[in-house]
Amino acid sequence: MDSGRPVHANRVFSAIRKLFNWCVERGLLETSPCLNVKAPTREKPRDRVLGSEELRLVWRASGAMPYPYGPWIRLLILTAQRRDEVAHMTWSEVSLDAGLWTIPKERAKNDQAHLVHLTPTAVDLLRALPRRAGTDFVFTATGHTPISAFSDAKEALDARIVADLRKETADLGGDPDTVRPLPSWRFHDLRRTAATLMAEAGIPPHVVDKILNHTQGTITGVAAIYNRHQYLEERRQALAAWAERLTALSVDGG
Repeated sequence: MDSGRPVHANRVFSAIRKLFNWCVERGLLETSPCLNVKAPTREKPRDRVLGSEELRLVWRASGAMPYPYGPWIRLLILTAQRRDEVAHMTWSEVSLDAGLWTIPKERAKNDQAHLVHLTPTAVDLLRALPRRAGTDFVFTATGHTPISAFSDAKEALDARIVADLRKETADLGGDPDTVRPLPSWRFHDLRRTAATLMAEAGIPPHVVDKILNHTQGTITGVAAIYNRHQYLEERRQALAAWAERLTALSVDGG
């Protein structure tokens, strides 16, 4: 399951099933070939959360990686948003002066526009990025499309983390050959890690849910229908506290 192939097979099956259902609805087929066919594999929800030391290593290593993937990884951590939402960010969605990023409903997973507060750390990161002529994408390697080589970026990040750990171990008089990579993790785990550590810091679950843009969160049922408050100020304060924690990791851990 960690390879992602079984999950990818499920996604392909889901897309094919939707296509055949569309054909049935329009009378192009009498029945769907996917009728009564089960998904290739049963998915087990992931629960990987990086510890503070692991997060420190990821934060430091990503800071040493060049544009576009290094800054993209840091913004993933700072905003706690989804991988593709950050990767497809455009300059027209961002107001650096206001410290706000609006993810349009066309790109948000739950089909609802989502407002993300950008902390001063995030704004400084974005201001330092190059702006490629002829494209609106914030993170692009080609100048025409958003970044997508996530596996390569993860491999490069893991290699840098190991190199940093080997140097640390040697500087402390240890054997660098004993260093091992971080236990299996994915970029999406950074989002879960941010949510978990924010909750541990005392940020209310409903505020974390709003930051993550979860529609099925702690406020559900009738309460969700009547409580339309977006907790914008609480979200801003929560992300500011989260950025301070990340900064402290850099200061304390190098």
